[in-house]
Amino acid sequence: MNKISVTALLFAGLLANPALAHHPLGGEVPQTMMHGLLSGIGHPIIGFDHLAFVLGIGLLAAFQRSRLALPAGFVGGTVAGTLLIIGGVALPAVELVITLSVLMVGLVATTGRNLKALPAAGLAGLAGVFHGWAYGEAVVGAEASPIIAYLAGFGLVQMVIATGVMVLAVMMKDGKSTALMPRFAGAMVAGVGLTYLVEIAETAVFAGI
Repeated sequence: MNKISVTALLFAGLLANPALAHHPLGGEVPQTMMHGLLSGIGHPIIGFDHLAFVLGIGLLAAFQRSRLALPAGFVGGTVAGTLLIIGGVALPAVELVITLSVLMVGLVATTGRNLKALPAAGLAGLAGVFHGWAYGEAVVGAEASPIIAYLAGFGLVQMVIATGVMVLAVMMKDGKSTALMPRFAGAMVAGVGLTYLVEIAETAVFAGI
């Protein structure tokens, strides 16, 4: 299977699963370090809005001079966001902000622009705070050791996914036959964000009826 087919299948899968999924252990609070680690690894993968953003960060990073700045900024933000909810800090419109972040990272990735590293990493970190706050809902009330393992799990898996996508996107954009594929994939990430945005809008409309 070629690179184009792999990319198309991956993002088609995202678009086909618009439901928000946020609890790898079925909503149960992790009781052990192993549960915390497994939950942390699973959360960014089964939460398709989160996964789409991580993929988008990897795509966008491929066009940057400081390629690790965006993934590192985002992962740092997710850790901070989880600590905020554990500390009892509430954030407004979390799902809406997450959805908008997916839409925006996809749209920016379609441009293939090289961004200033510090502001871009800061914005990625800010988005990460909201993603991490949503992650943290799964460990509110847990003991310290499962929480630490949870942070390590989702931090590691996000860096692996983002850097893996970044490497693949660099290979694609440097190849003549697939040079447009990272931008095309960015458009598909934006499509995921738009799908979630429509779902949120429909929920708001029907809730008001």
